[in-house]
Amino acid sequence: MWGGATQKGVRANAAAWLAVIVLGAVAASLAALPGLERTFLLRAGERSEATLRLAVQGLEGALRRYEPLPALVAERPVLRQLLANPSDTALRDRIDDELQQTAEAVSASDIYLMDTTGLTLVASNHHKELSFVGRSFYYRPYFTEAMDGTIGRYFALGTTSGERGYFFAAPVMEAGAPIGVVAVKFTVDAFEEAWRAGDNDIIVKDQNDVVFMASRPEWHFRALSPLSDEALGRIEADRQYPLDRVIELPTTREPLAGRIGLMTIGADGASESFVASTTPIAEAGWQVTILTPTGPARTQALWVMAMVVLVILFAGLIAAIFIQRRARLVERIEAQRATQELLEQRVAERTADLNTANRKLRAEVDERKAAEQQLRKTQADLVQAGKLAALGQMSAALSHEFNQPLAAVKSYADNAAAFLQRGRTDEVRDNVGRISQMADRMASISRHLRNFARRPQQKIGPVPLMHAVDDALALMEARLKSSGASVSFDRPERDIWVMGGHVRLQQVIVNLLSNALDAMQDQSEPVIGIAVEADRTTCRLDIRDRGTGVTEDMLGQIFDPFFTTKGPGNGLGLGLSISYNIVKDFGGTLSARNDPAGGAVFTIDLRVAAAPGKTAPMTHEVAAE
Repeated sequence: MWGGATQKGVRANAAAWLAVIVLGAVAASLAALPGLERTFLLRAGERSEATLRLAVQGLEGALRRYEPLPALVAERPVLRQLLANPSDTALRDRIDDELQQTAEAVSASDIYLMDTTGLTLVASNHHKELSFVGRSFYYRPYFTEAMDGTIGRYFALGTTSGERGYFFAAPVMEAGAPIGVVAVKFTVDAFEEAWRAGDNDIIVKDQNDVVFMASRPEWHFRALSPLSDEALGRIEADRQYPLDRVIELPTTREPLAGRIGLMTIGADGASESFVASTTPIAEAGWQVTILTPTGPARTQALWVMAMVVLVILFAGLIAAIFIQRRARLVERIEAQRATQELLEQRVAERTADLNTANRKLRAEVDERKAAEQQLRKTQADLVQAGKLAALGQMSAALSHEFNQPLAAVKSYADNAAAFLQRGRTDEVRDNVGRISQMADRMASISRHLRNFARRPQQKIGPVPLMHAVDDALALMEARLKSSGASVSFDRPERDIWVMGGHVRLQQVIVNLLSNALDAMQDQSEPVIGIAVEADRTTCRLDIRDRGTGVTEDMLGQIFDPFFTTKGPGNGLGLGLSISYNIVKDFGGTLSARNDPAGGAVFTIDLRVAAAPGKTAPMTHEVAAE
């Protein structure tokens, strides 16, 4: 009993000490809130300085861009001519147009020329209703500074246009003395529109502490500090701002660190607090200030403080329920062990199912590989059959092509025997040479036929396209002659290497040439067009006939097996299907279309390949394929 009471007392003392520690930690955290808030305000100000730098760089860039412009314009001789003869209407019109073009080219608001009295003679806005022409700006400081021989600078609200802008002015010199002034004005509305798109506010004030640029229009021409009578008189004399709008905007400032501080702006019975950072633009005498609302920073500080307090409370709560949590943890570990055992059992069952599925999948893959091999063998047989069929179609022409040189050989041999009996050795030698030429011709035809009829392998690699085209033309030479056909070949200057196989590519070209002849069999003088185009990755070979073309319905099924437009006994409809699959094996495409001038065009697109280091003989290419 006493032991239980003692233990209860110890637990009560521990709870009391825990409560004291938690309350002390909470009190210390609340005392640190102002410092934490100051830290977040400083961070907000530092983050906004990047935006401030961009705004300052934009303004400085505009100043540097437009500052030399009036001096450059003032050097134009036509301005001195106009100042010497201001009544020259034609010259005034010409200069008006030139100034308008210059203003548009440099994106300036206005460019205008004044005489020594400040009267505007010509201006880029001469075509506008509120033109500067005929108006005097003698009261502007930029005019008086330019007349003193220096570059004039001034920011003001335009008395004619009602637009705020910055003015640069330069004198037009004649014999070392100013005879006029050229002024350039650019507006600042674009800068303010860009600033309004951001999360911060930006204001620009002049040397009198008057805001002349701001992301908020209601701050325009508001003074951030009381203005002296002298300053107000100068503004009124120069007509810089409308005096009825130059009203003090109540503000208070409090430094934070460096050029970052707090600024409170009160207007229309309300006040806003900002983190302010200011950067000067010395050449213009401006002060650019970026204002970041303090609300988000203070909210972040409160959130952090709330999180700290919650962490402290959670720490106390964790300490209070540690024992209970530990007991539950033990129970959870036991439950997890049981769950893990169940999971391992299910994983083992699932693994066995997956092994069974994998075995079935491997068997299916083996079946598919066997079917693919059988398909490739069947395709190769069809390719060989197509080539033999093409040879059969060309047999009549080839027979004539062989018989002609054989007849010539016999004639030359008989002549040589007769000349030999008569002792005319020169004629004998000439006839023997002609017999040799005929033998070479028949050997060439036989070599092309042998290579074409050879069964190719499936290996592909770089092949010279022009060699394949030349071999196909040589193979078709007999049929071309018998048909009276001619070939228009726009041959490229250099050979092109493509990915493929020489024999199979040759067969595709032969099939397309043969189909072209079939399409023009009713024509007395058929013409086959061959064109080659290539870039870095793709080579295109076009074979065009002058036949009747292909109907739209036929274009959709022209490459299907056993589809043919020829009569019975003239083809099985496999040539284009086989050619299509051959080109597809090369990684290319075979397509057909109608030419607008008439006839059909079959296009072979192949991948361009790098030429080998040393070109092998053609017989080796055929054998390697």
